[in-house]
Amino acid sequence: MSSGRTESWRPAVVATDLDGTIVRPDGTISARVRAALTAVENAGSWLVLVTGRPPRWLAPIADQTGHRGLAVCSNGAVLYDLHTETVLESHLLTPEQLAALCTTLRTALPELAFAVEYGDGFVHESRYPLRFPATDNRAVELAELCSLPAVKLLARHEAMDPDTLLMRARAVAGHLGELTHSSRDGLLEIGAPGVSKATGLARFCAEHGVDAADVVAFGDMPNDLPMLAWAGRAYAVANAHPQVLAAVIRIAPSVHEDGVAIVLEELFPAG
Repeated sequence: MSSGRTESWRPAVVATDLDGTIVRPDGTISARVRAALTAVENAGSWLVLVTGRPPRWLAPIADQTGHRGLAVCSNGAVLYDLHTETVLESHLLTPEQLAALCTTLRTALPELAFAVEYGDGFVHESRYPLRFPATDNRAVELAELCSLPAVKLLARHEAMDPDTLLMRARAVAGHLGELTHSSRDGLLEIGAPGVSKATGLARFCAEHGVDAADVVAFGDMPNDLPMLAWAGRAYAVANAHPQVLAAVIRIAPSVHEDGVAIVLEELFPAG
């Protein structure tokens, strides 16, 4: 295992996934990681949080890190300003795309249950199992679920593992949207065609005159793969999905060992 010591190189942009990468399973971010993220911004580099989470799930992260900059949310569909709590850009699934995805996927996999994430709200079929109780969701019929533009379509299969589900779904609907997963169970995350963490991060960097070669990225799950492939320097944390570990040459220690902080301390040494 190597954290890839590169003290002579300092990235212009540090892009990191959240859950499983800097956020531990209990939802906390360590003091060491917080200090390392702060050091990035103090050194004049951009810190960009790149996550599958919708904007409405970012307040606890902002509180824990003190970061009030920008975040690429919902797997690249939304650029969000944490300071003003406003959406700066969005790249949405249209109602027609949602309907085509739901029809095609349910025909191939009838056991699927669907939900839609709007970024500031959430609707789901009554058969969709809710893992996180919340007050900002409601059950609707499939026709209503597909009636408005959305940042993400979610499809859950209770009996299938996520890798098999993703393979099956891509075979029939990969041309209709950007299909990925970041789960240990059978949950697909689907964005508009061509929208990924990589495209969201690349748009941010283009707007700020930063080349991919000057970006370091960290991740742990299949939804991070496009971003890790795009960034000039990519790290998987040691607890990452096997596909992610196989896709990169640099492995940081696990989220439990503050792996991202260890690498950032090398890239942004004190003093």
